Amino acid sequence: MNYLKITKYIHLIVGFVMVYDAITKWNEDPKPWLSVILAGLAFFTYFFRTKFAKKFEDRDKQNKSKQS
Repeated sequence: MNYLKITKYIHLIVGFVMVYDAITKWNEDPKPWLSVILAGLAFFTYFFRTKFAKKFEDRDKQNKSKQS
């Protein structure tokens, strides 16, 4: 389960790397749209995983309090 907590931060790091790559290559003739799309996807994945992790933690807490 700990690897799930780590992978969301890896997505965040990949997103920042892709943004950096897009900014540094923006003035070249073919625009780096793939880097922009991958950055957006990485940030979306980070926030999606964070939201659902919190949702599952809250559900587990409610289930534990009902059992007590």
